[in-house]
Parts: sequence; structure tokens; C-alpha cells
Amino acid sequence: MTGGGVQGCADVGTGFGSVGERLLQVAYGSEERAQRFYETQMLDRLNPTMREFIARQEMMFVATADGEGNCDATFRAGPTGFVAVLNDRQVAWLEYRGNGVLASLGNIFTNPHAALLFVDFQDSIGLHVNGRAAIVENDDLPLPGPSPQRWVRVDVDEAYIHCRKHIPHLVKAEPAAVRPRGGDYFHVAQEPTPAVEAAPPARRRWWHRRSAVAHDAP
Repeated sequence: MTGGGVQGCADVGTGFGSVGERLLQVAYGSEERAQRFYETQMLDRLNPTMREFIARQEMMFVATADGEGNCDATFRAGPTGFVAVLNDRQVAWLEYRGNGVLASLGNIFTNPHAALLFVDFQDSIGLHVNGRAAIVENDDLPLPGPSPQRWVRVDVDEAYIHCRKHIPHLVKAEPAAVRPRGGDYFHVAQEPTPAVEAAPPARRRWWHRRSAVAHDAP
């Protein structure tokens, strides 16, 4: 490492791990520890214990990025099993009507890479699932349960533990009878916000233009 930066490395190995993390492992001398983790804690699939763990979760965090690398992290929750384990290499979850922004789906539409983090705060343990996501319409993935608008399916590339250290132990409480809606909790509605450009109008195809000309002709 020189000049406050990290020197390149011609051979950063193959298998698990991004080029960036491999380069920093070389620079910071953590190669052996990282390699032990890759060999003993990471899989390219979901083993039976991981599948059972996901099937009993009621929440997860989802990270995506658009085609230019702009990131978004969000929270998903539902009844036990709201994330369906399709097999040892695929999971899927329901997408319901939300605020209409479609931030996560918009990112997946342009960049399929997604990272899921399941945290069990009662057992104080977590599971990372990284892979490639796809938007699947409801009719194309008929699974039991209430009818969503669509699903997100993730093909698993990596699955590995998030260790107990620093995960707080929380006791599950009974849900409140009435939950106030989030609304404008952070008092943003009255704040000046940057102007947001509307989406450009859809381009009219040649047959639409020809139809309009024919309709307007005397």
C-alpha cells in the first residue's frame, strides 16, 4: 500500500469473493483468515439448515443497485415463510402494492444483482444470500398464499453466516391491536424538495403516427 492507496495485485485468486475484497485481503494481510471463511462458511447454494432458517423468518433486508451503481437498501416483512424456498438454489418473495416508486424492482430491472440479509434477533444470528434477481409476474409463479402483484425470484450465488457478534438479542412481542400508519413521520411533506423531472413521454411508433395522420386527414 503506497500513497494512501492500495497497490494492485495480478493474482487475486478465484472462487468466492469480489476482486475488491481479494485485493484488500492482500493489502491488509487477511488472506488466510478470509480463505478459511470461504472454505468453511460459504456455499453456492442453500443447505438444509439454511433453507429451514429462511422458511421461519418474518423479515429480511434487501440491497440492490441500479445500472450505474446507485444503491438502495430496504426492508421486507411478512408472516413466517413469506420468503419461499423453491429449492437449494432459488428463493422468492411476494411484492405487494406499495408507494408506487418501485425502487428495488427498478434496480433489479436494470441490474439483477441483489443481496438479502436475514437476521433472527431471538437467536442472534444472521444469513447472507447473494445472487441474481428477476421479476416474475404472479401468473408465472403460482405459489400458495394471498395473491400478490408479482414476485421477485433470486438465483443463489453465495450463502454465508452473519455471526452473532453485535447482533442484539430481542424478545418478540405481541403485535399491537392498532398500528398507526407511517404517514409523514419525518415531517418531509412541508420541506422544500428538489424538482423531480417527470418521465419522458413514450415514443410513438410509426404505426401510431400513421394512424393519427389518417384520422386527421379530411
